[in-house]
Amino acid sequence: MNNMDKRKGTREGFIHSLISHKELPKFTIMIPIMIYVLLYICTIICARSGKVLMTGSGELPLSTLTGVFTYLSCICLVVMVLNYKRLGFILAILLQLSGIPSYIVNIFARHNVRTIPGVFSCIFTMIMLFIIHRSQCRMENNQKQLQNLFEQTAVALINAIDTKDKYTHGHSSRVAEYARRLAEMNHKSEEECDMVYYTALLHDVGKIGVPNSIINKAGKLTSDEYDIIKQHPVKGAKILEKISEYPFLSIGANYHHERYDGKGYPKGLKGEEIPEIARIIAVADAYDAMTSIRSYRDPIPQDKVREEIVKGIGTQFSPEYARLMLHMIDTDTEYSMKERTKDKAPENSGFTVVEHRSEVGDGMKVSQNMRTIRVSVLSSDEASGITPKPSMILFDSLDRKVHTDETEAKELFYFEYGEVWFDGHTSIGGARKMQTTIINSGSEDIKNKGDYKIEAVRIDDHALIRIAGKERTAEVIVALPDSTRFMCIALTGENCCMSGISADRAEEKSPDDCIPRIADKISFINVPAGDIPNVQVNGFRTDSSQGIAIKDGLKLTFHTRSLPTARLVWHCPFIDIFCSDDGKVGGANYRDLACARFDGESWESDPNCSAKLNVWRTESFEDWDTWKKYNQEGYDAVVTFKVKDHNITVITENAGISVSNTFVMSGIDKPIYAAITGDQVAITNIRIN
Repeated sequence: MNNMDKRKGTREGFIHSLISHKELPKFTIMIPIMIYVLLYICTIICARSGKVLMTGSGELPLSTLTGVFTYLSCICLVVMVLNYKRLGFILAILLQLSGIPSYIVNIFARHNVRTIPGVFSCIFTMIMLFIIHRSQCRMENNQKQLQNLFEQTAVALINAIDTKDKYTHGHSSRVAEYARRLAEMNHKSEEECDMVYYTALLHDVGKIGVPNSIINKAGKLTSDEYDIIKQHPVKGAKILEKISEYPFLSIGANYHHERYDGKGYPKGLKGEEIPEIARIIAVADAYDAMTSIRSYRDPIPQDKVREEIVKGIGTQFSPEYARLMLHMIDTDTEYSMKERTKDKAPENSGFTVVEHRSEVGDGMKVSQNMRTIRVSVLSSDEASGITPKPSMILFDSLDRKVHTDETEAKELFYFEYGEVWFDGHTSIGGARKMQTTIINSGSEDIKNKGDYKIEAVRIDDHALIRIAGKERTAEVIVALPDSTRFMCIALTGENCCMSGISADRAEEKSPDDCIPRIADKISFINVPAGDIPNVQVNGFRTDSSQGIAIKDGLKLTFHTRSLPTARLVWHCPFIDIFCSDDGKVGGANYRDLACARFDGESWESDPNCSAKLNVWRTESFEDWDTWKKYNQEGYDAVVTFKVKDHNITVITENAGISVSNTFVMSGIDKPIYAAITGDQVAITNIRIN
């Protein structure tokens, strides 16, 4: 017998049935309140109007009618009590108390004894309300305690897994976070998102039953060892199926290694046969595996991870959730969705550099949020009296590391802007210009020792680095070659020991004009505009054109060209569909509804919008490398809109990729607009027809 059965027939069972009663919608709660007020007024009028009421059939004592009104008002009170959470506990009590003064007056002033039951009914109802309220509070506390117990048990299990598998520390927690976000993006309810989160948190619990020698094997697994690993979903399902209250836990554990094409394990399920909760976990699990540290590699650069997700659409992954994961990747411009490396990271104690750049710390990204780095510097050989020469490398690469190997540098798109020494002198690499200003200098004999505070900020194509030490403070302004690449700082130097390294970043963005400009702004749109101004988009949807009201037959033409730094398929134009009071992107009451990309991908950003995607390759399509080259050379694009009822269809064709996306809108009573945006693309000569 479960707990619910045990409560039957008891006071707790009765109270539970009351407070578990399905609450009426808010607007229906107003009905008994209004009826109660009317009956209450009628009761007072009848009690004070006289003793009888003349009717066609004779006299009717008004006290009788008063009693009828009293009983009816009590029924309304019962309805309100059962739904008191809609009213609020205090309001419900006040409604109860409101009737008692009138009843008492009627009893003593008019000797209307028939109002006495109304007094007792109100008192009884208040007593019941207090009991229900206390029981509700007690049950909520019990539920919170059970929830806390469940969470603590789940955390204990995943900690046991992390202890067992040294290569996947924190894996389950990250997968759970990614899975929850995927569910939220697919407009799942809060309860469903919680189900997804806890299922993903425990998806690998079956690894407890796999020998340590296999889990932590550094080399390639044998076929027999791999067969044992493949049993962990089944083992996990058997462990979790005992939790009968949450059957979804065992479902997620059992099927998270199934593939959409039917080539997964343990059942070889295909497509929609795979439970949805497992399809969500599968893509989150694969993403974290690629972006986590392994014994043989660091996290894979996010661009390459994205390509693997694209390759797996419809084969390894559910197309629906793979596309949502791609959107998560696109919006993660900081590459925060990964396991953090631990070697020479800013939070580590430090490292020693003897020869110039013989050791280099990991890169720290510089953005419009001021980055502050603190470090203590000593000579690498204090006894010899060698002066340390600390410095920092300014660069960009996919993995935020400095690379000297040409092959690695090419694969990871390594680009070095230059080097800045702590005393203010510089060495220019790919930067257009560097300018140093010494703010103060306390001594002519610079030792380069002591504690340093480094502040770094970047605004578009300019960066400012302020290096404050005991002996002097230097400011270096860097004119970057573009606004599209990232800029990272990595500590290094010569003959120096760096310790006590820490780094943090301001929550607020620095003002746009905080860096004096030392070089002209890089622009690829300095050409005559069309009907509306040109727009240069340096990053993922960082800028957009003016809003254009969508109507049936609307046609937009414009010239598009990928920026010189563009290298990926999705560095192309997008069509943003939105609504706002003023027709501006980000304007008053802005709602981002959907986005259609010229490479064929799209997504819906609002629960009131759903997409029907139709993308195909025509005979003129050669391959994606040719398509990227076509975008880099530039072309004239045409976008047509068709509107029927609540459907908006966006049509375009470019270099053999034909796109026809239909977005179905519901419950949106405002004008809908389109804006041209994209990623690393210049849009010019926009014409509206």
